[in-house]
Amino acid sequence: MAKKISIVIVSYNVRRYLDNCLQSVGKALEGIDAEVFVVDNASQDDTMTVLPAKYPWVSFTANEENVGFACANNQAIRQSTGQYVLLLNPDTTVAEDTLRRAVSFMDEHPEAGAAGVRMHNEDGSVAPESRRAIPTPWVSALKMLGFTRRYYMSHLSWDEPCRIEVVSGAFCLLRRQALDEVGLLDEDFFMYGEDIDLSYRILKGGWQNWYLPLDIVHYKGRSTVKSDYRYVHVFYQAMLIFFRKHYSHLSIFYTLPVKVAIYFRAFIAVIDLLRQKLHL
Repeated sequence: MAKKISIVIVSYNVRRYLDNCLQSVGKALEGIDAEVFVVDNASQDDTMTVLPAKYPWVSFTANEENVGFACANNQAIRQSTGQYVLLLNPDTTVAEDTLRRAVSFMDEHPEAGAAGVRMHNEDGSVAPESRRAIPTPWVSALKMLGFTRRYYMSHLSWDEPCRIEVVSGAFCLLRRQALDEVGLLDEDFFMYGEDIDLSYRILKGGWQNWYLPLDIVHYKGRSTVKSDYRYVHVFYQAMLIFFRKHYSHLSIFYTLPVKVAIYFRAFIAVIDLLRQKLHL
């Protein structure tokens, strides 16, 4: 029987954070007909030996290898039955009224294909990536030059629901009908960028993306080691995949500067990592 909401969490070496996340989800789901899926991407910690017994109401899947964020999410989405699908990071905790109010908003706004929320950093500050614009060549160029107001849609109120362009994959509430129409996450993205791509496809499909002033805490980056060369490669590769997928038709006059900027930023990031390792 179909559920109201299916929650999908992809985990990788974050047992303590996932534990806290599931505790908050359990409280937030009281009175909601829901199902919860955790797909573990071959964690090396004790996630799969500890948590399945502690949360028998959660469906756990243990992958034998790390297949990436997009692929693992799609595994669970294909099994799910909910009218809505929530992609939720394991390094988050949700307020007790967040899920109920988010679902109510989607029920009342049938034109909404996806919705995100007000994400707080560990120190309590509001995370600017709670609302983002599509990284067109112009928006990307501005951001790389340090002008981030357009990219983070800073002109919008934090306290009112408003339409946005990109919903963060850390908390991405999706309407099943919209997913069926535009397709699942693009598995060419191993990690990073898949939320931007999906948000863009939802907009192109005629749906709306919304920001809701509902709260979660996001302990960012717990599944990744940002001082690792692999992180740099995956992050900037995702930028190139998105750019090639959606903007390759544009004139080289528009595309070349952005491509050069991406490679340049990646080069600087690698140099910074090398300096850190050499303690320069």
